[in-house]
Amino acid sequence: MLDPIVDPLAYAFFVRALAAAAIVGVVCSVVGCYMVLRGLAFMGDAISHAAFPGVVAAYLLKVPFYLGAVVAAVGTALLIGRISRRGNLRGDTVIGVLFAGMFALGVFMFSTIRNYVGDLFGFLFGEILAISTADLVALSVLGAIVLAIVALLWKELLYATFDPLGAAASGLRVGLLDDLFLALIALTIVVSLQAVGIILVVAMLVTPAATAQLLTQRFGRLIAIAVAIGIACPIAGLYLSFWLDTASGATIVLVETAVFLAILVAGPRTGWLRPRARAG
Repeated sequence: MLDPIVDPLAYAFFVRALAAAAIVGVVCSVVGCYMVLRGLAFMGDAISHAAFPGVVAAYLLKVPFYLGAVVAAVGTALLIGRISRRGNLRGDTVIGVLFAGMFALGVFMFSTIRNYVGDLFGFLFGEILAISTADLVALSVLGAIVLAIVALLWKELLYATFDPLGAAASGLRVGLLDDLFLALIALTIVVSLQAVGIILVVAMLVTPAATAQLLTQRFGRLIAIAVAIGIACPIAGLYLSFWLDTASGATIVLVETAVFLAILVAGPRTGWLRPRARAG
């Protein structure tokens, strides 16, 4: 009888998928912690859908999909920030308008392609098992860029997250930091697209951070716990999808959701262990 843990590692596509899942998990968890603290979960959903016309355009122009997705996602993120600050409109209103408009543009462009295009359809739900070596390299580069920027500016981003008025009074360019953070969200979404797809990517961004928030209030621990969850759950989800022959992206998200619900019900801050934690 073949070992259910070791046997999948005999397939190169599965090993690449594991590596991609780990990279996506780390990047999404780090950026997701800032998103959760800022209350920007809906922003992630909007930008992920805004990337779709860029993916379609890249297909039509026969260029790497990462290029089209980056242009569309980052451009939309910056536009949301600019209109929110200067258009006298609530941020959620601007997000709703551009989210719907950009996704509609992607669907319109997709409809002009006469024959069914499975590769593009896969970006809606993710195809992590189809990641090639070249895709893995591109994903690694984009992920490294995101993490490097966060590492360089983590204090400034954290200050602007908890006390934007104080950060502005201290001389920080909060507007520029906000735009930069929106661009980081967009890049993170592009990193995650092939893993879980446009529809499920917001779960990769929000769920590990939200789960970690049920366990700690200290930011350093929040990042560490979120990253641990962001790596472990996608790997577990990949194995489950391999054993059960199910959609990998959806299985990954379901595992993360199950962990969130388990900690919500039984965790030390909100669940069964809460009285014991207080008593201790």
